[in-house]
Amino acid sequence: HTLMASRTNSTTSQRSKQDQGPSSIERVKRGWVWNQFFVVEEYTGTEPLYVGKIHTDSDEGEGNIKYTISGEGAGTIFIIDELTGDIHATERLDREEKAFYTLRAQARDRQSNDPLEPESEFVIKVQDINDSEPKFLEGPYIGSVAELSPIGTSVMKVSASDADDPTYGSSARVIYGVLDGERFFTVDRHTGIIMTAVADLDRETQDRYELVVKATDMAGQMGGLSGSTTVTIVITDVNDNPPRFQQKMYQFSVSEAAAVGTPVGRVIATDSDMGENTDMSYLIKEGGELFKVTTDVESQEAVVAIKKPLNYESKRTHNVVVEAVNKHLDPRFADLGSFRDQTIVRVSVSDVDEPPIFQPEDGTIIEVQEDAKPGALVGIVSARDPDSTNKPVRFSIDRTTDQEMIFHIDPDSGAITLGKVLDRETAGWHNITVKAVEADNHSMASHSAVSIRILDVNDNPPELARPYEASICEDAKPGQLIHTISVVDKDEPQTGHRFIFTLAPEASSNRHFTLWDVKDNTAGIRTQRSGFNRHEQNVYLLPILVVDNGPPSLSSTSTLTIHVCGCDTEGTIQSCNATAYVMSAALSPGALIALLVCMLILIVLVLLILTLKRHRKGQRMTEDEEDMRDNVIKYNDEGGGEQDTQAYDISALRNLYDFPEAKSCDSGPDIHSLPQWVPASRVGGVSEGATAASADFSLFKGYIRKKVEQADADLTVPPYDSFQTYAFEGTSSPALSLSSIHTLSTTSEQDFSYLSNWGPRFRQLAGYYAPGKPEEEGS
Repeated sequence: HTLMASRTNSTTSQRSKQDQGPSSIERVKRGWVWNQFFVVEEYTGTEPLYVGKIHTDSDEGEGNIKYTISGEGAGTIFIIDELTGDIHATERLDREEKAFYTLRAQARDRQSNDPLEPESEFVIKVQDINDSEPKFLEGPYIGSVAELSPIGTSVMKVSASDADDPTYGSSARVIYGVLDGERFFTVDRHTGIIMTAVADLDRETQDRYELVVKATDMAGQMGGLSGSTTVTIVITDVNDNPPRFQQKMYQFSVSEAAAVGTPVGRVIATDSDMGENTDMSYLIKEGGELFKVTTDVESQEAVVAIKKPLNYESKRTHNVVVEAVNKHLDPRFADLGSFRDQTIVRVSVSDVDEPPIFQPEDGTIIEVQEDAKPGALVGIVSARDPDSTNKPVRFSIDRTTDQEMIFHIDPDSGAITLGKVLDRETAGWHNITVKAVEADNHSMASHSAVSIRILDVNDNPPELARPYEASICEDAKPGQLIHTISVVDKDEPQTGHRFIFTLAPEASSNRHFTLWDVKDNTAGIRTQRSGFNRHEQNVYLLPILVVDNGPPSLSSTSTLTIHVCGCDTEGTIQSCNATAYVMSAALSPGALIALLVCMLILIVLVLLILTLKRHRKGQRMTEDEEDMRDNVIKYNDEGGGEQDTQAYDISALRNLYDFPEAKSCDSGPDIHSLPQWVPASRVGGVSEGATAASADFSLFKGYIRKKVEQADADLTVPPYDSFQTYAFEGTSSPALSLSSIHTLSTTSEQDFSYLSNWGPRFRQLAGYYAPGKPEEEGS
């Protein structure tokens, strides 16, 4: 290779500068025309390797031009002949270490050392040769593939790299091949993908393969370089093997006394697979009535255990068919056969001495009448020895369950008899425990619960549920329901209670209340009349007869107390006390205010009357001005008897009028005007033949005044005598006069002579009512 250069004319350059003017940019024309230099790598010669030559067209061969180079490797790897411009490589180059070098060339005048041309850059490229073999940088490789995979299943990919120049020739073109293991696996020559070559890879036969994969450059041509790596392929497991029992029969022995849940033995089914493909479950195909099977998850064993109690006398040998099944089945291999296996587990039952067995085993219920006599048969319990020897059994009662010794049991027959009188109302059930032991071995014992139910006998009469008391209002209406009663009966007949309510015979004539049987074991009390008065009778006692339905029928009589009470308008009971009549215990505020107002008015009236009396005291009223209206004094008191002189105060009657005091006992002329029915002995000086002109009020007034004066002067009579006066009722009244004086003037046949026997206080009154003479009666 040579580097040619063309020289630039200096005159032309100068002219060009002048034409452009001082302000134009000068364009310098290079005198170098370069070709790229190449040098072969790995040169093994003894002399420096010629690379190329640089030359400028200004060089006329006179030796006045000096060539120099600078840059990468200048002066060390690359040297130049200053006179000729020849460049040589002094060292062995390796393209894989450095593919090219960049240098700069300069031509100078040898004398003045001035550059003749601008400095120019050139490249020396190292030319590749096939000196690097392919390498597997990621090796060795480990891959895996499932057993029984089809042909062509991809396992993994390997890759080799070549350091040679891939753009020049075939030095870096790599192809792959299998050196060892090509029977089972192949590799794609261009991509390096490893695939299965057979379809019957069996993990159980061989679980891994070692391959040697080769990579060759130059596309496999003669003279190419190659490299290799090791590939380990692991065969993964699939569930292609069923479980298998090592034996077709296993034998175990167990005692008949073994408790439920006791393990009998262990069996295991093996599986050539691995991992979860060996997980299996066990089940019993036959003989699962008395035995059960579970799986030990740790050891994958089948544990056969007792499900129900065993009995040597019933069956001594049991055959149990146990089946093992894989848990994780692969449907791809279902056609390979059944993935389950069976074996027979033979269990032999050994005999032991067992305690007696009760019939029935869960206890006995016995019923007995409440009125059964001591010694009566209650029931029989049964027990036997389950062993083949069938030893005799003895019975007894656990006295902790029958401390009162109400029951006895025959030790041989098991007959339970009554020891004491029963009372169902005290205890309706008795729960006792019966013990059965073998006659010659008391350690062989069993216990059974016996429940004895006491059947009811009607031996308790019905009674009221509680002492009943009822209340009614005085204004209760006939037929009004005032109370509902119910009864209790300690008995419990099987057909249920049915009670009949009636009034007791002694209350059959009762006209105040009726009894109503409601038919649901209750009864209602209704009123039969209206108008109850608690002041006449405030308590009624109603005897009630209750009869049950037996048999035999029993009865009892209970008394219902009924109180008569005062109620308000809404029917609320106010008071049930007979004396509390005037004022209710529960007065409303309005009634209380009205009562206070009335009391205040009464007080004002009393004060007014007293004031008027004081004002008129000492004045004497004329006969024409006197008011002769009768004054009736009413007392709501029976008084204290004959000796009670303060019971009646007549002062109010005497003070109504101011009568002048009598100055003498002389009858005076007024005596002649008195009525003829007054006894002459009391008035004195009155002519028997004298008659009253008229029976007006003035005559009565004078008569009363004179008699009062006489009574005041008479020391033999009590200080206060009184009699009542009555006015006329009127002529149109159908009733006759009630005046005691008028009664004497009538033809009444009543005899008042007994008044003279009542003592001094009634002596004056007896004189008024003494029978008069015929002529007086006729007047």
